Amino acid sequence: MGVGHGHGHQGGAATGGHAGARHRWRLGVSFGLIAAFFVVELVVGLTSGSLALISDAGHMAADVVTLGAALVATKIATREDSTGRRTYGSYRAEVFASGLAVLMMLGVAVYVVIEAIGRIGGEPDVRTGPMLVVGLLGLVINVVAMVLLRAGAQDSLNVKGAYVEVIADTAGSVGVMVAGALILATGNGVWDTVVAFLIGGFVAVRAVMLGREVLAVLGQHVPAGLEIDTVTGALAELDGVRDVHDLHAWTLTSGMNVATAHLVLVEGADGGSVLRAGQLLLRERFAIEHATLQIEGHRSAACDAVSW
Repeated sequence: MGVGHGHGHQGGAATGGHAGARHRWRLGVSFGLIAAFFVVELVVGLTSGSLALISDAGHMAADVVTLGAALVATKIATREDSTGRRTYGSYRAEVFASGLAVLMMLGVAVYVVIEAIGRIGGEPDVRTGPMLVVGLLGLVINVVAMVLLRAGAQDSLNVKGAYVEVIADTAGSVGVMVAGALILATGNGVWDTVVAFLIGGFVAVRAVMLGREVLAVLGQHVPAGLEIDTVTGALAELDGVRDVHDLHAWTLTSGMNVATAHLVLVEGADGGSVLRAGQLLLRERFAIEHATLQIEGHRSAACDAVSW
C-alpha cells in the first residue's frame, strides 16, 4: 500500500500559489480609495438629509471593513504555520473574510430597508446638489476600484467578495444620482426613499449570491464546474487501475482544489507509475494540484465500513 501526495507544505510555495496574495495590492489600493470616500459621503449624507446617500455610505462602511478584513486574511493565509496544528495552513482565512462581507452587506440592506419603510408617508427635505456631486464622485471611485478588483475576482473568492461589494456600491452611486435627478425634476423628496429601498434590495441579493459560494466552500462541496463522476471515470480508465473508491474533492481556498481517492490496481500493475499518472491527470485535466492517492492491491474491508 502506498500513499501519494500531490501537494507541498512549505511556506514559500504556498504563498506563490495563493490566489488572494497575488492580488493583495489591488485590495490595498481599493481600500484606500473607498475609505476616503466613505468619510466624504457620510458627512454629506448627514448634512443634506439624503437617506440614499446615508444608505450608500453605510454600504461603503461595509466595504471598508470587508476590504480591511480581506487584506488581513490574505496576509494570514500566506503565513507559515509555526504551531504544527494547522496542517492545511491558514488558507481558509480568506473564506471567513468573504463570509464577513456577506454579513456586513446583509446588515446594511436591513438597515436601509427599515429606514426607508419608516419614511413612508412623509415628505423628506433633501438637498439635491450635494447628492448629485457626491454620487458622481462615488461613481468614479467605484469604477476605478471595480477595474482593479475585476482582474482578481475570478481567481480569489476573497477578491470576488470585495469586487461584488464594489459592484453594489457602483449601483448605489448611480442610484444616488438618479434620485437626485428625479427630486430635482419633480420636487418630490420621496424619490430619495424609493431609491434607498432599491439599493438595499440590490445589496441583499448580491450578498445572498456570494453567501452561497462561501457556504459551498465551508461545507466542502465539490468545486464548482467539477463533476465527481467524470473524475472517477477518468481515474478508472488509467492503465493498471481496476477500481476507484472513496473519492472526495473540495475547495480549500480560492485556486486550491483538493482531492483524495483510493485506487485499486489490477494484478501486476506498477503502483508508482499509476500514482504518478493519477496525480498528473488530476492536475492537468481537473486543476487539482493537491491530490492524495492511496494505492491498493485489493479493496479493503475497512474502506467498505466507512459510511462517508
